[in-house]
Amino acid sequence: MRTTITLDDEVHEFATYYARAKGLTLSEAIDELIRKGQDAPEPEPDIRRSPNGFPMFPPSGSDRVITDEMVKRLEGEEFDPKKFA
Repeated sequence: MRTTITLDDEVHEFATYYARAKGLTLSEAIDELIRKGQDAPEPEPDIRRSPNGFPMFPPSGSDRVITDEMVKRLEGEEFDPKKFA
């Protein structure tokens, strides 16, 4: 399929270098990079538990962003009030 896209300068530069290094056309390189991105595994959120089982997010100094995935994962767990007594 033929289409026109607009890339940031740095993305274009990276794709061009990638294409040259692999001996690909720019289109083939972009196609390969997109497919690699699709196949990449989702990183597991860093959710830790306190000694009494309370879910804790990464300590200060790590990523301080609480993602939707982290919240959904915790919502899916069964709440056991005995763990917090």
